[in-house]
Amino acid sequence: MSRTARLFQLMQALRSGPSPKTSVQLAQDLGVSARTVHRDIDALRGLGAVIDGEAGFGFTLIEDATLPPLGFTDDELEALVLGLREVQSIGDPGLADAAGAVLRKLQGRLPHRQSHRLSHAVLTATRFDRPARPTIDVRDLRQATWDERTVEFAYTDAKGDATRRRVNPLSIVYMDRASVLISWCHLRQDFRIFRLDRMRDMALTEDFFRPNRVPLLRLALDRLRAERAAKLREDET
Repeated sequence: MSRTARLFQLMQALRSGPSPKTSVQLAQDLGVSARTVHRDIDALRGLGAVIDGEAGFGFTLIEDATLPPLGFTDDELEALVLGLREVQSIGDPGLADAAGAVLRKLQGRLPHRQSHRLSHAVLTATRFDRPARPTIDVRDLRQATWDERTVEFAYTDAKGDATRRRVNPLSIVYMDRASVLISWCHLRQDFRIFRLDRMRDMALTEDFFRPNRVPLLRLALDRLRAERAAKLREDET
């Protein structure tokens, strides 16, 4: 591995995962010696990266000189922190990990004052009652939705009735008590909403419904709004 490639990989290792990272951990990630890591840390510092720490205590990337600083107002920064911490609270495991990674990357790109503000934000988001944990790999479902790919899964409804469903996934919605999938159901030939914690054995099919996801989702949301409005009118009478 060239030295340039190794320095790039070292920066990637410092950006990802919890900090601080010891030279032993970094050496294992890169397949080099701890002494080489110490030399490369000095080289990165010489190139302008602000890396806190020393041998025996671990290293933390404070400012990343390879990336231009981002510009946010203080309110925008608080909004970012609040939103990402909300994702950490309610998102599926993959999204929660991604939100934490974004916070760490922001830490490395922000100017010092705002990096400090990010670390000590006055806003946070906590859920004591988190949504029911999904029983499928939501990353696969998200990718299938982006790819506009039909999926199949076993489903058990609130009454305990079990069916096998084949659907076109349109959108995933994270709600207070459960995360749900808005979809076009082939069995019912209509829009249906499925709770992710009641889905089992999801499989990708070879069928695609591109480029119909956006128009189908628009129709589904229009239907939901109309049903909600009708329910409100009924409650008022």
